Amino acid sequence: MDASQQDQVRAWLTYFDDIGLSAFYTDRAALELPAGSRAETGAPGGRVPGVTAALHPVVRAPVAAPLVSVASLFDAATRLEGDTLENIRAFIGDCQRCKLCKGRNKIVFGDGNPRADLVFVGEGPGRDEDMQGLPFVGRAGKLLTQMIEAMGLARQDVYIANVVKCRPPENRLPEKDEIETCSPFLIRQLDVIRPKVIVCLGNCASQTLIGTNKSISHFRGQWFDFRGARLIATYHPAYLLRNPAAKGEVWNDLKKVIAFLGLTPPPARPRA
Repeated sequence: MDASQQDQVRAWLTYFDDIGLSAFYTDRAALELPAGSRAETGAPGGRVPGVTAALHPVVRAPVAAPLVSVASLFDAATRLEGDTLENIRAFIGDCQRCKLCKGRNKIVFGDGNPRADLVFVGEGPGRDEDMQGLPFVGRAGKLLTQMIEAMGLARQDVYIANVVKCRPPENRLPEKDEIETCSPFLIRQLDVIRPKVIVCLGNCASQTLIGTNKSISHFRGQWFDFRGARLIATYHPAYLLRNPAAKGEVWNDLKKVIAFLGLTPPPARPRA
C-alpha cells in the first residue's frame, strides 16, 4: 500500500471514528495471506482486502433522484467465496462470545428464503423468538407478516434476521459490544443471500448497517447502497404496535420497495 492509499484508509477510519463506529467485520484468512498473495485475490487497486465498515449513506433528494454509489470500505471487503448459511450457523455453534449467551434459550439465526430478493433486518429476538428459535414470531412478527403479505409476497419468499441472535435480558436494546460481536455474522448472511433490497426495521438495525448514531427519523425512507443491494430504513413493527398512526409512513416506505422490485400488491380489502 503506497502513501496515497494509506492516507485514504486513514481518512475513512477517522470518519468512522467520528460517527462512533469502531467494529469491523474482518476476513482474517485474507489478512493473513502473504503480501504477494493478496494481489491475487482480485481486490481492485486501492482497496483493502479483509476489512469492512459501515457505509457512507447516499441520501436522495425529496424528488426521485438517482442513487449515486459512494466508495466505501464495505465495498472493499473480500467476500468469503463458497460461504453458505449452513457454514455460518455451524461457525456460530453454541455461541459464548458475549454476555447474551447467559440468559438465552435458543439462538435465533434467521429464517426464510436463502435466495430472497428482499431481506428484513431487526434488532434482536424477544421472548417468543427466544423460545421458538425463529425471528419475528410474536405480536410484532405477526404484524411484519401482514406487511409482507400486503406487499404481494409470502413470508417464506423473504429472509428475516436480526443484528444480534440472542435475546437481550428484559427485552432491552442490544449494547455496543454485543452488536460488535454479532453483526459480522449478519453481514456474512447478507453476503450469501445477495438480496436486491434490505429493509432495516428500527433504530438498531438501521444505525448498525448504515453506520450512524442518528435517529431513524433523520433518514427513514431514504435509499442507501449496501454491498450491492439497496437499503432502506423504516420503523420497527413493535413501534407500530405502540404508535399505529405511523403505519402510513411505513407503508409509504414499503411502496418504494414494491416499486423497485416490481411487486404486485393484492387488492385492498373493503372495510366492513
